[in-house]
Amino acid sequence: MIIISYSDMANFYDLSVLKSQQISPSIHQVTLGGSDLDRFPAESAGGYFKLMLEPRRGLRKPLMRTYTIRAQRARELDVWFATHGDHAVGPATQWALNAKNGDAMTIRGPGAPKPLPQGFDSYLVAGDMSALPAICANLEAAPRDAKGVAVLEVQNASDRIVIDAPPGFDIEWIVNPYPGKFPHLLANALRKHVPSNGAIYGWAASEFSAMRQLRALLRDQLGLGPRELYISSYWKLGSNETEHKAVKREDSQLQPV
Repeated sequence: MIIISYSDMANFYDLSVLKSQQISPSIHQVTLGGSDLDRFPAESAGGYFKLMLEPRRGLRKPLMRTYTIRAQRARELDVWFATHGDHAVGPATQWALNAKNGDAMTIRGPGAPKPLPQGFDSYLVAGDMSALPAICANLEAAPRDAKGVAVLEVQNASDRIVIDAPPGFDIEWIVNPYPGKFPHLLANALRKHVPSNGAIYGWAASEFSAMRQLRALLRDQLGLGPRELYISSYWKLGSNETEHKAVKREDSQLQPV
């Protein structure tokens, strides 16, 4: 892999692999670090950035993939990669599985985190493994008196990791060995936890079809508006990142303002 330097550009950071390790059957963690992170925005955990897997070559655009910052420390970023099996392992996951200490990697970003805002009586959180890093970061940063439920879909029972969520949060794990299939699972499970009263905030991110099911519940049925809801699809079964972005753009144009 050829890595070109973008250090002269404010939102590019030349880093290297500090550690690469499997932390559950379906989660591989890579820790990136370097002095460029001295100018990286603080408190970016839960936000996203782009891995520069291949540089621009002539008219060909650079190959980039978007990932969430699981944790941030001085000169270090932890990144989680979901290993979905051969049918869904893309170039970024392949890079992560082969990453060795000292390997170079340039990143671009970060995009702002989407935390749980304060001031709500309860929180309804849902996501699959693509959203797990952001959800973990958000629950860890939430006020200790926050109350709610998080419904999390993983591929393997051993992917049910320990999360330092507020004591008033219940966590329900759904094991689905076939990520992207059975898109009703998250919405059906979350529906059982809708509170009968109080101000609700919804936070959901997942595969595209599952996101649509969650949106139907949180926005259309519960009536949560933009100030009460963050919802997004992070990937689409059978599509690469470019194709997924096109589908998201088309979907957003069909939604009410």
